[in-house]
Amino acid sequence: MTAPALVALAHGSRDPRSAATVRDLVREVRAMRPDLRIEAAFLELSKPEFGTVVDRLVKAGHDEIVVVPLLLSEAYHAKIDVPSVVAAAAARHEGLQIRTTNVLGLETSFLGVLDRRLREALAVSRVRELDALVLAAAGTSDALATQSINRLARVWGAQHRLPVITAFASATPPAAGEAVRLFRGQGRRHIAVGSLFLAPGFLHDRVTELSFEAGAVAVSQPFGADEEVARTVLARYAVGAVELVPV
Repeated sequence: MTAPALVALAHGSRDPRSAATVRDLVREVRAMRPDLRIEAAFLELSKPEFGTVVDRLVKAGHDEIVVVPLLLSEAYHAKIDVPSVVAAAAARHEGLQIRTTNVLGLETSFLGVLDRRLREALAVSRVRELDALVLAAAGTSDALATQSINRLARVWGAQHRLPVITAFASATPPAAGEAVRLFRGQGRRHIAVGSLFLAPGFLHDRVTELSFEAGAVAVSQPFGADEEVARTVLARYAVGAVELVPV
């Protein structure tokens, strides 16, 4: 019996670095599970689109698909866009079983990824001790998603015993630069910004620019094709694959 195919569904971006990072992550997942058919797909702005990937899988004989949304929060894209494209693809193929899992989300294990990226950034700055942290995310108008990000920031700050402010690249204040300036106004000088982004793109570039302008000593790179992220993709897949089994 063939295992369900796995489609890692990202939002997509006009920045080619974003799609390249998603493909690198999918290669990491494939290396962990070479027995599975694993494909990358995008909601918009990047290729291949989700419907195209589903059509290709059905043509290859797959009648069960598990979709893992590569999203860090349960906001608009997860609640509206993902269900919409999945329903449209399923409607085109009679008998196709598609299960959409929870998004990657804000696993506390991702704080380890965040710390690794931040250590890499700090190695360049040569700063050894920090006064404060800023956790920078893309931003959303979804209040519950914002609360989840704020909770993660509090856990991160508690782990490092440092004050932390959550900042956003869009939709919700404060911006990263504002957060850094707030700490500097308190007399703190060694302020690092952790990037709660999966892949590079315009929003992360903006966070980086504003943070350094405001006086941050380091800004971490996005998570990228980290092993922990890949393991989480497979953990989501495992749950979705079980849910496809008839009771």
